[in-house]
Amino acid sequence: MFDGCALPVRGLRPPDGAQAIHGSAIFLMWLIIGLGNPGEEYAGTYHNAGFRVLERIAEGENVQIKERYGPALISAVTTLGGQSAVLVLPQTYMNNSGAVMSSLFDRFEATAQDVIVAYDDVALPLGKIRIRQKGSAGGHNGIKSIISTLGSDEFLRIRIGIQPDRTIDGVRDFVLSPVAKIDRELLDQAEDLAVKAVVTLIAEGVEKAMSHYNGLDLREKSEKES
Repeated sequence: MFDGCALPVRGLRPPDGAQAIHGSAIFLMWLIIGLGNPGEEYAGTYHNAGFRVLERIAEGENVQIKERYGPALISAVTTLGGQSAVLVLPQTYMNNSGAVMSSLFDRFEATAQDVIVAYDDVALPLGKIRIRQKGSAGGHNGIKSIISTLGSDEFLRIRIGIQPDRTIDGVRDFVLSPVAKIDRELLDQAEDLAVKAVVTLIAEGVEKAMSHYNGLDLREKSEKES
């Protein structure tokens, strides 16, 4: 793709959507995707943590995720970490999240390496987030759908832990249930942390972001304050 001296630099594409080459820089666009289920009945559930992270980013950047594009809602181009990005909320149900990828890639001339996906993970304790560069779906059907559509597992993810410190009766019922009052504060903090992780990923790169965020445990802070 590159001529040996051109290095990829993400930034705003030209109005016609073509890949712009300015000197030795090729300007690309980040696609930030939050996973969840559409509809008010799902808005406050554990499974919609990814949606809420994107909504928090949008609020902080004073943009709206309201343009309908294929099976997704997208924002106008915004700037995160000094680089250009579009925020994406799939309007398919979780299990078909990958359906949004083709139209987005066509419009923004993106590849899997331009994607960051934020999503809930019941295998990760509440109060933790994890950044991954690639890997299996880990039982998450939304990620499984994206991997299947892309034919690749090499895209950045931010996993938001939702596993509570108690026994749950059935994963499906749990993830689709409203966030319990006892979990709300810690999950709010984790979602805020995921917002910061997105910016760090873009501005400083994956190694710095993983080093900073993957070892944090918000439960320890909560215990110290109680």
